[in-house]
Amino acid sequence: MKLIREEIEKVEVITETKNGKKTLYIQGPFLQTEQQNRNGRVYRRNVMEREVKRYTNEHISKGRALGELGHPDGPTINLDRVSHKIVSLEQKGNDFIGKAQILSTPMGKIAESLLKEGVCLGVSSRGIGSLRPTKEGYSEVGEDFMLATAADIVADPSAPDAFVQGIMEGKEWVWEGGILREQIASKTAKRINTLVDQRALDEHKLGLFNDFLNSL
Repeated sequence: MKLIREEIEKVEVITETKNGKKTLYIQGPFLQTEQQNRNGRVYRRNVMEREVKRYTNEHISKGRALGELGHPDGPTINLDRVSHKIVSLEQKGNDFIGKAQILSTPMGKIAESLLKEGVCLGVSSRGIGSLRPTKEGYSEVGEDFMLATAADIVADPSAPDAFVQGIMEGKEWVWEGGILREQIASKTAKRINTLVDQRALDEHKLGLFNDFLNSL
């Protein structure tokens, strides 16, 4: 399963006041389906509807639908980088309109400062799933797609496709005992097989094995 990211270039910034306290939100289309995006991928509406329903029930409704500032390199949420909480995700045709509250975390304060200074930020969804090439030339996201977060806040949503794929989709992830683990066993085996010299193998195999254990 690949780590898959999609970017939306611009979101609306909203300030709401309640009991004299101002709260900053971002709002806009967080997810889009049934159209080829700039990364050459298509999400089917029924797949996204199912995932948004699960994500809403398991995360949004329980107050734990979090997003990060920047481009995380894995599908899990890093609490030290959390900047906002997604409070709603509503379907509108083939799009899903999201709303996220900027939090008073260190990363949230950075995001708030940037937004107040007029910096144009975007959002980037994050999930894992398989990709199926089609004869039309695009990749269709598989039925196994799982949404990790509906929106991270990013400064470069217009980044070239090569950057997105090279940085964000270079790893494989698997479910193991209910935990997402990077699929590095085969990678380690390939590294070992390149050490054809027996002496080099003896010198490096322990280090490689330790690297594998530390990644679990």
